[in-house]
Amino acid sequence: MGALAVRWEPVASFGALAAVVAAVLSISLAGVRWPRRRRAALTAVAVLVVGAGVGVVAVTRLQAVRDGPVARLAEQRAVVTLTARVTDDPARIAGRFGDQVLVRVEVSHRQAVLVFGDTTWERVAIGERVRLTGRLAPSDDDEVAATVSPRGPPVRTAAASLGWRASEALRTSIRQSVAHRPQAQAALVPALVDGDDTDLPTELTEDFRTTGLTHLTAVSGTNLTLVVGFLLVVARWAGVRGRWLAGVGAAGIVGFVLLARTEPSVLRAAAMGAVALLGLGRGGWHRGVRGLGAAVVVLLLLDPRLAVQPGFALSVLATGGILLAAPAWRDAMGRWLPRWLAEAVAVPAAAQLACTPLVAAISGQVSLVAVLANLLVAPLVGPATVLGLLGGLVGLASDRAAQLVGILAGWCVAWIIWVAQRGATLPGAVFEWSTGAGALAILALASLAVMLVGPYLLRHRAIGVAGSVLVVAVVWFGPPTPRWPVDGWVLAACDVGQGDALAVRVGPSSAVVVDAGPDGRSVDGCLRRLDVKRVPLLVLTHFHADHVDGIAGVLRGRSVDAVEVTRLADPPGGVAEVERAARGAGLTPAVAPYGVTRSVGDVTLQVLWPRPDSPAVGPGDGSTANAASVVLLVEVAGVRLLLTGDLEPPGQAALARALPGLRVDILKVPHHGSPHQDLDWLESLGARFAVVSVGADNDYGHPAPQVLEALSGAGTEVLRTDRDGDVLFAVRGGRLVALTRD
Repeated sequence: MGALAVRWEPVASFGALAAVVAAVLSISLAGVRWPRRRRAALTAVAVLVVGAGVGVVAVTRLQAVRDGPVARLAEQRAVVTLTARVTDDPARIAGRFGDQVLVRVEVSHRQAVLVFGDTTWERVAIGERVRLTGRLAPSDDDEVAATVSPRGPPVRTAAASLGWRASEALRTSIRQSVAHRPQAQAALVPALVDGDDTDLPTELTEDFRTTGLTHLTAVSGTNLTLVVGFLLVVARWAGVRGRWLAGVGAAGIVGFVLLARTEPSVLRAAAMGAVALLGLGRGGWHRGVRGLGAAVVVLLLLDPRLAVQPGFALSVLATGGILLAAPAWRDAMGRWLPRWLAEAVAVPAAAQLACTPLVAAISGQVSLVAVLANLLVAPLVGPATVLGLLGGLVGLASDRAAQLVGILAGWCVAWIIWVAQRGATLPGAVFEWSTGAGALAILALASLAVMLVGPYLLRHRAIGVAGSVLVVAVVWFGPPTPRWPVDGWVLAACDVGQGDALAVRVGPSSAVVVDAGPDGRSVDGCLRRLDVKRVPLLVLTHFHADHVDGIAGVLRGRSVDAVEVTRLADPPGGVAEVERAARGAGLTPAVAPYGVTRSVGDVTLQVLWPRPDSPAVGPGDGSTANAASVVLLVEVAGVRLLLTGDLEPPGQAALARALPGLRVDILKVPHHGSPHQDLDWLESLGARFAVVSVGADNDYGHPAPQVLEALSGAGTEVLRTDRDGDVLFAVRGGRLVALTRD
């Protein structure tokens, strides 16, 4: 109901919900004789009434934002003076004319406004009241009434409350207690305790995502359970009992929310963690299930937009899996395993299995290593989280003592980091799964079947051991798949969505990689399938996100010798991403040398563009980045490749003049097949094959029909990653052929 109200127009949603509720109430009032049917009817009415209530709340909130005074002023682009309360931490973003700071504030009547300020806004603190003057503009977010660009710095009118100031002091103390540890450890400890993952290296974030450990780096019910559980243990040790102990738990939940910020994800985590704590108490899973239902209803009433957020669904599924399936799995394995080990296996397995269909729908992947990784890190997640919190608390009194505690927390997370990094490199860590309705339905039914049948099978030692060995073998060696890549391959165009990622084979398990695509998981998966373990050269043609944001995926688990980039350091966000990732791998990006012919393994390559007299600094908005794309002429196994990045028509025309009569065997079509091409030049290349790296159903209309028609008319066979998946070019029997995985 909440999803319908959020996705549909408010009036239509309200009418539909009212009609459903009226119909159900009419049926129930007609009278039912049998108690069981009466109970079923009343249950159905209750469920639909609650759903209708969620829908009504959603409609009311959306209308309040859209029709409120702030939204009306925003439509008029009015200049206003606002007094507001800061509701989120400032975030620095790269703007067109330099860095800006994004801050979310709340004005009267709970109207949210996004402030796009200068760097002076970075000093405001959550909970403070500020006054600003600026011009309002409409917002694309239904939950935000307007955006505003203030004139000058904020004027503080009231300090944050004591709770918010204490929260900020503790967060700062947690960070300082581990600041002397290695970067990854210093970033992971705050993420475990309060979800502060701002300094987490990009490549480590990708490793956590691959191994199913992302929930550790974000605020989740696990965080709250560990933190509040620690407080309850201390309280019991101090002699607190009965209702006072419940009060300590409630105070711990409130304190955790303040520490991790009152964002929807934090409130969701607090509710799920409270349900988990409830399930651990008297009454067992029965109370936990009832608590889960109540938590879902309350959360949707507080924020109906959660109904369409994947994170909320994943939290509910994971908690439900733990409450409903984990006890049966634990009891089954407890027949031949120690209870503590059976529970350690059952809890992550049940949570992961319940979430698997939705994870596959979101990412197109299924993780096999997630359960094993969670099992390996489970013994140290609790100590790391508790020690991180303890280090922050001690740091309020003594920096030196806090650093000693921080060393212990760092040692704990070092093991977690090692498991994530090692697990992400395993051949069977993840495998692709179709996001079509049929494939997802099969996966959902299979997950349900495993969940139901699992306890009957796992109660037998032989079956349990055999199944565990099989899973470990598949993870370690990879699932059986048709041979890919084929012998004699020379070029692979990876299916990474709307972006570029190419691999040119230079030897066994070795390739030159050109561009990294927009997503590290996609390019990492493609290189795994190609068995690329060493990258002697990574070339990033320009700094747009669809070519560089996946760099962490290329660096993960591979030996990368050098990174080369274009002369034009623009846009700044992409430049910073590349420098940060390269620095984490001990590399320094260099400018691709123009005109130099060199050999890398079995490959000969030459940089044809950009020229050395081209600008090295752009306007800062990335508008000229395409024109400065690195263009490579490559020869491997007697095959000539032209890899063009996103080169625009003026650059194409310049190359046509500089290299008349250039002929190639394979052309990487510039700019994902954009209509802006020098078609005469593309046709003149005489390519046997052309490949378009493009995302399915993209908003740009790529590739343009006229480009495809021109190439086909010139006798070039065109392949597309959006339809063909990974595209492989190979020399077989002395003949160049194209192969696809779809």
